[in-house]
This record gives sequence, structure tokens and C-alpha cells, in this order.
Amino acid sequence: MTTATTTAPEFISACTKLVSKEGNTEYPLKALHICEETFAPLEVAYDYDLIRRHVTRETIEAGPNSIWRYRAFLPVTGKDVIDVGTGMTPLVKSHRLARRLGLKNLYIKNDAVNMPTLSFKDRVVSVALTRARELGFTTVSCASTGNLANSTAAIAAHAGLDCCVFIPADLEAGKVLGTLIYNPTLMAVKGNYDQVNRLCCEVGNSYGWGFVNINLRPYYSEGSKTLGFEVAEQLGWKLPDHIVAPLASGSLFTKIHKGFQEFIKVGLVDDKPVRFSGAQAEGCSPIATAFQEGRDFVKPVKPNTIAKSIAIGNPADGVYALDIARKTNGNIESVNDAEIIEGIKLLAETEGIFTETAGGTTVAVLKKLVEAGKIDPEETTVVYITGNGLKTQEAVQSHVGEPLTIDANLDSFERALERSRTLERLEWQQVLV
Repeated sequence: MTTATTTAPEFISACTKLVSKEGNTEYPLKALHICEETFAPLEVAYDYDLIRRHVTRETIEAGPNSIWRYRAFLPVTGKDVIDVGTGMTPLVKSHRLARRLGLKNLYIKNDAVNMPTLSFKDRVVSVALTRARELGFTTVSCASTGNLANSTAAIAAHAGLDCCVFIPADLEAGKVLGTLIYNPTLMAVKGNYDQVNRLCCEVGNSYGWGFVNINLRPYYSEGSKTLGFEVAEQLGWKLPDHIVAPLASGSLFTKIHKGFQEFIKVGLVDDKPVRFSGAQAEGCSPIATAFQEGRDFVKPVKPNTIAKSIAIGNPADGVYALDIARKTNGNIESVNDAEIIEGIKLLAETEGIFTETAGGTTVAVLKKLVEAGKIDPEETTVVYITGNGLKTQEAVQSHVGEPLTIDANLDSFERALERSRTLERLEWQQVLV
């Protein structure tokens, strides 16, 4: 019996510089995130000719079973990356949810099971902390609505980096515990995320730490491209027709788009139009409001929603998300808190996936778009689930049933089973009415 072998992919570093999103101002690959001339965000640029010469579908498939199979497309300069198994999460072909919504080709990209902290933030942090270490930082930090704090604390612990993270003081208990377990310094700030972020900018300027979503943001945000790369690879090296993803700062949305475009540029997938639709909670929907009102700018708002992980009132990449939705013939919609809870329950009872409030928002918006005739049932549609419901149990605690307490005998069991079936019949009658 012979065993097939594959050659490990060749290491290349293709990142070349930072460039302003407004204009052509260039900067070296340092801890910078804002253009000094236009005050626009900075973005990493790559040598795509170099990537095209060295990267094929086969070399990617021969790489690690993590985001680092796409290392040539990520902003790192050395071979020593922080790989904690992040990425290559399931792309689930939906059957029961698809039937419920009337869709024929629905897929769920499930980052609720991402490693190590059960959200897509593990992707961006793995990249950001790898780059932080290359730049010589020994202390890393972030401003977070919860998931990013979990990821930064966990991956910093794995990498042996000092860690101090900042969160709003009213975060869900699961996210607070999910950060403290890694023993960082955790600062709970009396204020919303935008206030936390402003404080972190001051701390970063004063202490010289590596803030993954401030001075390291150009590198951090590139990690989200892997959600685009993986979907294309998992669909058999094809792009979907339509994606629906949550919107907080807008960065995830724009980077999935960039990931698709990069695969097209280097010839890994065929070019085709992909519609981009975004999801926000009504209690913090500055991008959705701008989209509905036809504006090309985003007015900041004060968040008031259970979907705290996407409650960013002043989204840094909001205008770029607007542009992508419009030019791809997509949509940006919002849903209320009750609809978010129903979205969480709908995904759980149809597909067995327990998502947090951001995922509930995305599923609820998917449903809303279908009902409005804005998604073609024949389209290959991918909905992005970005976090795990175990982190936000408070959101649904009072909206699910109670266990049936019984005695340890068959008669007690049978009486309880009949009560349960009667309740189910009544619930279905109410739904039909």
C-alpha cells in the first residue's frame, strides 16, 4: 500500500505597503491605521503578480487546516505565525431552514464553532497578533463588545503576550467570563462601545501598546477575508450568488468582498457578480438607515439593542459597506430585538445551530429579505453566522420553555409527555391562526 504525499506550500510574503482608502497615499507596513492627509482608513496592499506565480488551488489545499492556508493573502512577513486552529469552519448546506424560507440553495457559514473562542474574531486576532509580534509589541489590547476581548485574551495567552482589554461594563456574563478565564487585565468601562474605543485611542497613544482594532487595524481586518476565501473553496472554487452578513463597524462586510475580489485577481475563481446584503439591529442601525434613506454618509447613533456584539454607533467602515451593497445590487436591512430572538430560535430549531444575537440578527434579516422578494429562491445564498449562542444566553433565557420535572416512574413520564404534546398542538394552532 502506498501513501500519497503533497509538497508543503512555499512561503511567500506578498504584502507590500499600506495605502489610504481615499487617494493613493502610501505608508510603510508599520502600526498605522489612519492616513495623515485624508484621515481615511489605511489598507494593506499586495503584490498579486507574486501570488499568482506561487499560489494555486493545490498549494492552498496542501496547507494547514486553518486560515493560514491563505497565508500569501495575509499581512505577515515571516514564517512564525500564531496558528491555534482558527478557520475552516463548516459551510453547512441548509435543508430545513431553507425549506422554511422557500430557498433552494442556502448555505450557513458557521463560525459559531470557530477556534478557540467560538466567533469569527479568532480570525482577525490571529492575524493581528502575529503582525503585532513581528512589529515588536509585547503588550496587546483591544476595545471590544465581547467577542474580540475573548479572542484577544485567549490568543495572547497562547502566544505569551501581555494583554489588557477594554469592554463596556454592561456586557453579557458569558462574554465577561470568556475573557477573564485567560487571566488578562480586563477593564470594564462605564459607557458604550464608542466611548470605550475613544478611551483606547488615548491609552494607545500614551502607552504604545498594540491595539488590534486601532493601530493594528489594517492587519487585523485582513483576517476577515478568510471568510470569503473559505466559502469560495468550500463551494468547489466558485463564488456564491448572494451573501448576507452582520454589520457592526462594516469591516467584515468589506473584507469578505475584498477576499472574493482577490481570488478573482489571481485566477483562483471565475469572475461573477455577487450580491452583498447586510444585517443590523434597529437599536443600532446607522448603516441600514443610511442605505434606506439613500445617503452616502453614516450618522452616528447611540446603541440600544440586545445585539451588543454589533452595537457600534459610529461604524468606521460604514460608508464602504454602503458602497458595496449598492454597487452589487444588495440590501441593508434592520430588525427589532423580538425578531432577533426569533432568528436565534429559528436557526436553532431548524439547523441545530445556536447563535448569539448577531447571528439572530442576520437570520432575521435573511427572512425579511426573502419575504420582501429581495432574494431569488434559486440563488446560491450564504448566510454568515459569526458567534456562539452560549455567549448571550440572557437574550433568550425567558423566551424558551422549561424542563418537565417528573417522578422516576413511567406513569409520571407519560402524563408529562401528553402535556407536552398538547402544548405543541396548541402552539401550532396559534401559528396557523
